[in-house]
Amino acid sequence: MRTRGFSLLEVMVVLIIIALAYTLLPKIAFSGVTGAELRSNVRAVATGLRLARDTAINKRRESSLKLDLDSREFTVGEESRVHKLNEKLDVKLYTSQADLISERVGFIRFYPDGSSNGGRVTVGAGGRNFEVDVDWLTGHVTINEAAADGARG
Repeated sequence: MRTRGFSLLEVMVVLIIIALAYTLLPKIAFSGVTGAELRSNVRAVATGLRLARDTAINKRRESSLKLDLDSREFTVGEESRVHKLNEKLDVKLYTSQADLISERVGFIRFYPDGSSNGGRVTVGAGGRNFEVDVDWLTGHVTINEAAADGARG
C-alpha cells in the first residue's frame, strides 16, 4: 500500500510563498495613511496654529505658522523646531496673497490682539479631508471634516 502525502519540495514551495506573502503584504495593503495618522497630523497643524496665536497674545507681538507644502513641514513663530507631517498626505494652504512666499510656502499670521490674517490648511488622504480653519477676526482655530464632494460636513 502506498501512503499519500506531500513531498519535501512541495512543502518548501508553500513555505516560501507564505514567507513572501508575510513580508510583502503589509507593504502593499497598508501603504496609505491610517485614519489615526491623518487625525494626528491634522491635530498637529491645529495645535501649531493655536500655539502661534497664544504666542502673539502673550508676547504682544506678531507670530505665525510657516507651512512648506513640498516638504510637508511647518514651524511656529521663531521656534527652530520643525514639525514634520506624513509624506503621503495631501496638504493645501489657503492664505492671503501677501503671506505667500511662493506657491508652495506661506504663512498664517496672528496679531497681539488675537486676530489673524485668516486662512485654511486642508489635510487629506484616501478621499478623506480635514479643514483647519482660522477665523480672521478672532484667530479662533477649528477643525472640520470635509465631505467627499468638497462641502463641509
